[in-house]
Amino acid sequence: EFQNIVGSLIELVDQLAKAVESEKMKAIGARNLLKSIAKQREAQEQQLQALIAEKKMQLERYRIEYETLCKIEADQNEFIDQFIFQK
Repeated sequence: EFQNIVGSLIELVDQLAKAVESEKMKAIGARNLLKSIAKQREAQEQQLQALIAEKKMQLERYRIEYETLCKIEADQNEFIDQFIFQK
């Protein structure tokens, strides 16, 4: 009877060990997945930061171009006004 009890106990402990090992593997997989997702997000954030920097530079170029065009327009309007007043 003692052998039966010990055998049952060993079988139960083996089942628990297998269940623990299975859960451990699931936890490791979940941890690795989270690390992977974190790295993907970090890479995506870096890409977006680079895109923001590029767009800021483009905006600055457009601002300078706009100011230049406004100055040209003002010069042309002044020339037109002077030409009209001369007649």
